[in-house]
Amino acid sequence: MPARRALPVVAAALLTLTACAPVVAVDVAPHATDPVCASVVLALPAQLSQDLPRLDTDAQATTAWGRPDAAVVLRCGVEPLGPTTDRCQSVSTPNGPTIDWVVVEESGDWRFTTYGRVPAVEVLVPEEVTEFSSTSFVDLLGPAVALTRQDRSCL
Repeated sequence: MPARRALPVVAAALLTLTACAPVVAVDVAPHATDPVCASVVLALPAQLSQDLPRLDTDAQATTAWGRPDAAVVLRCGVEPLGPTTDRCQSVSTPNGPTIDWVVVEESGDWRFTTYGRVPAVEVLVPEEVTEFSSTSFVDLLGPAVALTRQDRSCL
């Protein structure tokens, strides 16, 4: 095949492959348009572990990792939490910041929401992920989440 005809064929094949890439449906957070959220998403890691590669999502200020049917989902711009009696845990990032997370377990799923940060960030970890991976990867999110403004800390 002549080189001129090969290029359009290759380009069409690549477009077809990218069109088939799975996309994770995510509800957009109410404050997803905060410009800081764009910086947070751009600074997130490409994978959380070998079994949790980054996936495409269909909503602004979101990211997912894992499999489309069992994905860890991050949403930036959720409502900031007020005072709570839920467990608040400070997670130190190796060579980096400490992020305070309110941790809630709901029927085997885990929800981590930043405490004292604006815009707030939420990470949802489905039970299917915790069956083969711990949630210790939350520390990998620290450098990106640290781009948000810290107003309060866990006690």
